[in-house]
Amino acid sequence: MAGVTFDPRAIRALADILVETGLTEIEISEKDSRLRVVRAPAPVAAPLAAPVTTVAVPAAPVAAAAPVVAPAAVKDHPGAVTSPMVGVAYLSPEPSAAPFVSLGSSVTAGQVVLLIEAMKTFNQIKAPIAGRVAQICIQPGSPVEYGEVLMVIEP
Repeated sequence: MAGVTFDPRAIRALADILVETGLTEIEISEKDSRLRVVRAPAPVAAPLAAPVTTVAVPAAPVAAAAPVVAPAAVKDHPGAVTSPMVGVAYLSPEPSAAPFVSLGSSVTAGQVVLLIEAMKTFNQIKAPIAGRVAQICIQPGSPVEYGEVLMVIEP
């Protein structure tokens, strides 16, 4: 390993990006060198001083609801709102504000229904069609992947 050099600051910077974006892996290649940083996904609510019983009780219904809320069939739904990027989804413009929409809300085509934060930029996600919000498939502050169904709007 005599010929391998690395910059600890670059590794720390990449690790910070992983934490900020909620990603689990990042890789940079340049000429004949490659730097890859990987972290194991950790539950968002588990760290800090919260007792295990406090974290486990609310987390159970969320985990149970996720498969029911976003079945594979909704991906092909004409009113499926999918993520155009990897990032963190938010249902309101700021933590103390009311959500853009809720279940049963009427929306117009082009109306902002949620935000996705990516690279410290908040991107507005708009309704593809007018209708009623039939399903919300994500939790506020949860990481999302490209193409993931975020909500479903029924015409």
